[in-house]
Amino acid sequence: MGQGHGRNGLNKKEVIVLEKIQRFGGAMFTPVSLFAFAGIMVALTIIMQNPLIVGGLATEGTTWYSVWNVLEGGAWTIFNQMELLFVIGLPIGLAKKANARAAMEALVVYLTFNYFVSNILQYFGSTFGVDFAAEVGGDSGLKMIAGIKTLDTSILGAIVVASIVVWLHNKYFDTKLPDWLGIFQGSAYVVIIGYFVMIPVALLTAWLWPMVQTGISSLQDFMATSGTFGVWLYIFLERLLIPTGLHHFVYVPFNFGPAIVEGGLQKYWMENIVQFGQSTESLKTLFPEGGFALHGNSKVFAAPGIALAFYFTAKKENRKKVLALILPVTLTAVVAGITEPLEFTFLFLAPVLFVIHALLAATMSATMYAFGVVGDFGGGLLSMASKNWIPLFSNHWGTYVTQIVIGLSFTVIYFLVFRFLIQKFNLKTPGREEANEEAKLFTKKDYKAKKAAEKGEALATANGGNQYTEQAGLFLEALGGSDNIETISNCATRLRVSVKDINLVQPDEAFRAGGAHGVVRNGKALQVIVGLSVPQVREQFELLAHQGN
Repeated sequence: MGQGHGRNGLNKKEVIVLEKIQRFGGAMFTPVSLFAFAGIMVALTIIMQNPLIVGGLATEGTTWYSVWNVLEGGAWTIFNQMELLFVIGLPIGLAKKANARAAMEALVVYLTFNYFVSNILQYFGSTFGVDFAAEVGGDSGLKMIAGIKTLDTSILGAIVVASIVVWLHNKYFDTKLPDWLGIFQGSAYVVIIGYFVMIPVALLTAWLWPMVQTGISSLQDFMATSGTFGVWLYIFLERLLIPTGLHHFVYVPFNFGPAIVEGGLQKYWMENIVQFGQSTESLKTLFPEGGFALHGNSKVFAAPGIALAFYFTAKKENRKKVLALILPVTLTAVVAGITEPLEFTFLFLAPVLFVIHALLAATMSATMYAFGVVGDFGGGLLSMASKNWIPLFSNHWGTYVTQIVIGLSFTVIYFLVFRFLIQKFNLKTPGREEANEEAKLFTKKDYKAKKAAEKGEALATANGGNQYTEQAGLFLEALGGSDNIETISNCATRLRVSVKDINLVQPDEAFRAGGAHGVVRNGKALQVIVGLSVPQVREQFELLAHQGN
């Protein structure tokens, strides 16, 4: 009883744990955001070297082939150095101070960890059941990371080490040492502590990770043969957990880690796309694991159905305004695969629709998988075309026709289901507000919001006219000011903030005045839905918050 419960029925400890998990999930987006462009470029360069598409130009030894092969080598950078990206990226999102220094510390400590593991296995590999003389890759469990032959702990090892370093950084970076040891303060002190911490961590890794690799191998076999239900459950959770930020923990191990295939689904698909394209066997036979990369279909096919339902259930006099609202976010979802602006629109106004969306998205992907559709369908229309339809159409056109027919069928299903529920339960989706809702008297809160905007404009001018400063200033004011801010982070579209006193936070209208799509509130942890400009807004938000302190 003494702990108290928040609005979602969670006690204070649970809220704190959830807040930390959400912050961690948001930090994961820092490196993950780089994969979309890299994937498209890998796909494009492979297409340009595929003789089925460009003919004799793709013959090895031609200038055409050589140029595109060079470009392909650069495009693989992100995938080949995933561990380093996560080691550097997580501290940027998680460190409470001096983020750039934390990233450097994490990189040094991670390399130290891998040198320890490498030397331990060189002398004691047989003790841990590891053949260190084996070639890297395959079933050896070994990998070259930054030129170091070590255990392939993939991004999980990078995440663990980076998390340890962030904790050390937050705790010891500001430690004052005696003057005669002053040279070892700051980053040097963190790295020194990290050096000694990594010794037992490396020993534990050398002992435990080979057993984990055996377990992962078993998991891969299980998931690959789990059938349609496994795909349905995966897609359902990936969609349903978006509001909590926990969806990162569902898709990251599959897309970028070892949960289903070595190196993750995206990398494996790109590495074998030419072989898949030249084969006449069904894609489901060639790559059954590809059912776990179908979640992008809900971005391409669901979004238009949802948008149409919003439009046709809106009051006739409001339909032009609704069209202006939903058209850009729908196009963004379909073309680029960024769905959060659209999904959060109805998540705030009618949460039940979000659950229905997750159920329908899972059912659509599972239906496609049952009819043989697999591939790398995690993004929008551009990604689908470049990674699947164009390079593989000649031998697998039937699969893609099936995908499109099922997808368009679900566009209609989405429209009918959403329209029925909106009308049946009179859900207040865009355009269904009361006629006089916009005409209202202004309150003290409205006045404060206006003053916050004016303050943001002044700050923007002082900072050289940065267009994001005004928005950040308004959000800061709506969150209770600089003194009320505890922690700051962000994910793809949300500014994540923990506050000291939730009572100082203004209603959602104050945030919408700054262009936010809405606010997710969970105790003292808040998520301001900013949109794709959230990295720039966060940067200005932190600057203003520090100036205020």
